[in-house]
Amino acid sequence: MVDVSDKQATARTAHAQAEVRLPDVIARHIDGDEIETKKGPVFATAIIAGVMAAKKTHELIPFCHPLGLENCKVSIELRDHTVVIDCRCSVHHKTGIEMEALTGASVAALTVYDMLKAMSHDIVIGPTRLMAKTGGKQDFQRDE
Repeated sequence: MVDVSDKQATARTAHAQAEVRLPDVIARHIDGDEIETKKGPVFATAIIAGVMAAKKTHELIPFCHPLGLENCKVSIELRDHTVVIDCRCSVHHKTGIEMEALTGASVAALTVYDMLKAMSHDIVIGPTRLMAKTGGKQDFQRDE
């Protein structure tokens, strides 16, 4: 782990995004803003999985500091045949939370895949990227 003992605790935020492109055979099953499968509601389940994953990032990624997230919100939006997943996290700590936001978005995307793979394996996950972060040495904002 990186030694953060001399760092100042500051307010930190991170926003990550992942995309899941669905084939036509699955897109036809979208009803409003959800897809129901035998496993249950896909997007509602993905939101829960994303939050759970963000909270456990330090258990999944070696050398990540354990952080008590103060807020984590996963939201899902449909854009044509693409599921856009946003994960926004915040904490007051000595180290950033980019990995928590990226993990939350990634696991939410994997959950969408898992719940829909019985309908088709022609599902594409990506890109997954950091959209913005604040706090620490420097802020970051993706130009998009």
